[in-house]
Amino acid sequence: MKAHPFVRRLESAEFSRAMGSILRINGEFLEADGPFASVGDYCEVEAAGTAPLLAEVVAVEAERLRLVPIGHPPRLALGATVVRARGVEDIPVGASFGGRAIDALARPLDSQSPIWPERRQKRAGKPLAPFDRTAPTERIETGIRAIDALLPLGMGQRIGIFAAAGVGKTSLLEQIARQTRCDRVVLCLVGERGREVDVLWRMLQESPNRAQSTLVAATADESASLRLRAIEQAVGLAEHWRDEGEHVLLLVDSVTRVAHALRELGLAAGLPPSVRGLTPNVFSALPRLVERCGAARGGGAITAVFTVLSETDDVDDPVVELMKSVLDGHIVLSRQLAEKRHFPAIDLSRSVSRLAGDLLDEQEGALSGEAHALIATYEEARPMIESGLYRGGASERIDRAIALQSALSSFLAQKAKEHSELAETTGALARILTAGNHA
Repeated sequence: MKAHPFVRRLESAEFSRAMGSILRINGEFLEADGPFASVGDYCEVEAAGTAPLLAEVVAVEAERLRLVPIGHPPRLALGATVVRARGVEDIPVGASFGGRAIDALARPLDSQSPIWPERRQKRAGKPLAPFDRTAPTERIETGIRAIDALLPLGMGQRIGIFAAAGVGKTSLLEQIARQTRCDRVVLCLVGERGREVDVLWRMLQESPNRAQSTLVAATADESASLRLRAIEQAVGLAEHWRDEGEHVLLLVDSVTRVAHALRELGLAAGLPPSVRGLTPNVFSALPRLVERCGAARGGGAITAVFTVLSETDDVDDPVVELMKSVLDGHIVLSRQLAEKRHFPAIDLSRSVSRLAGDLLDEQEGALSGEAHALIATYEEARPMIESGLYRGGASERIDRAIALQSALSSFLAQKAKEHSELAETTGALARILTAGNHA
């Protein structure tokens, strides 16, 4: 017999609550002697004259908990009471999040009505088993010529945009979000400035996908716990809609700041710093987040685009190398191209889509391969060409690369709000290469 909802609530009610008290207050963390909790749980700490402070458990030791406050801690005192916070750990999901902007705890940022979730799911999610996945075989049109023709993106693919600051990384992400055809768009902003959150939200509001778009944001001034929670909330929403058979475009800006949040939490938990000061939890958490994306065999897919901030144009950062190893492709942006006002500033000689062979037909593959070869040839010969050491006729291959360089450069450059249909893109590239054959 089905129990009455009141009976179920009565059975789950707490008539007494385990408590603890604050034993130590550090600038980065708190220590308490209870209550009973696990890593990842949330607790409430009494704060004088204000609402209870929410804090996340980051380490459990013998008879002690280590907690990281969420938000800016008010005045706290030793002996303050600590209790478990209920209903906070899990991720709220549901259709009501479509067309909304929320913070890391799923609270509205857009000054609209409260959001009532359909259900809650575990923060850790449920990664697809290897045989429950399917390789991306359906091509996605982004409307960006450099990507559609030379770095094709498939439904369920995971790619990264790698770049130093100020070379158009966020602008490219914005263009992908606005132009890609999909059922849902989830844009996650981690550690960004408040102004950029506002700009990107306005962009989503003006896009054709606005009713199906969700923005999740944790700005740079928020705690490491909230910055990490933001991407967990975004991925949780994407998983929910994928499980309902929808194609979700997940955009994360940026994974580097997620890594910084993980490092802060790792240091607070007492983990030792390793490569470039990163703690071991960074190298285990990021692959798990990536593996939660992809295409399900039974239908539904999460196509994920992660931006990765490289401090220099040399991609030798450990976070960069880690992400390159677990993603299905990478797009590298060049400062040299950006300084020439060539946008999107994609360095095709250093970028790759690992699924290009599965997504391009024979003709498209031939065009893409030839264009890549011409671009690589010109880049190899660039020092000789620009210094005047190269003489025409010395190499037929270099001569052809020089002859087509201007046309290819114009083809690859594109205005931020310019959309190019796939057939138009393929035809334009074919005309350039065919004209070069007759030159």
